[in-house]
Amino acid sequence: MPSVLLITFILQLVIHLVNTVGASTVNAVLWTIFTSLTNSKAAAEQRALKTKFLQLKKELNATSSQDEFAKWAKLRRQHDKVLEEYETSKKGQDSTKATFDKVVSALRWLGTNGLRTILQFWYSKQAMFWIPQGWVPYYAEWLLSFPRAPLGSVSIQAWVLACGAVILLFNDAIIAVCALVMEAASSKKVQPGKGAPMKVPAGKAGDEKSAEKKEL
Repeated sequence: MPSVLLITFILQLVIHLVNTVGASTVNAVLWTIFTSLTNSKAAAEQRALKTKFLQLKKELNATSSQDEFAKWAKLRRQHDKVLEEYETSKKGQDSTKATFDKVVSALRWLGTNGLRTILQFWYSKQAMFWIPQGWVPYYAEWLLSFPRAPLGSVSIQAWVLACGAVILLFNDAIIAVCALVMEAASSKKVQPGKGAPMKVPAGKAGDEKSAEKKEL
């Protein structure tokens, strides 16, 4: 069984990733996976109606209402009918997606922040690990063991804060390295090749030679 230290670190990492990516993005990805795995009939019908609507709209725009009025009127009726069906299907799908988002958001909170809160409460009186005696002053020992861990140890609350700080530090370092790499790559593309001979137009070269002859 993994230790509480590892579980807490993984939880903190998952929470950081979710906050970085965004809860709405996570919900959208899970919704796409859910509809593809369950082969949702409503989602398939909505996609078919959308494709048909776009096709009719394209044909309607390509048909003149003056020169081909009968064809245009028929396409217009089909267009309006498909649009109404698509909007009705979309409303039902949006309602289902809203319910799905609520359930996923609740489960995500329970599996991350909720579980972290439970761990902090359950292990609040236990030491995550002990600090060698005399390494830090008394007030530092008290802060590290806050609120209810034994004095001289590191509490789970202090460990959570430490994990969050380390993850944030690594995140900033990765972003900085990526920015430097991209900047170096872009500067190499923009910078001209060193030592490359400069081309002189033929007319300008001839004028310079004639000017030298006149001076002689």
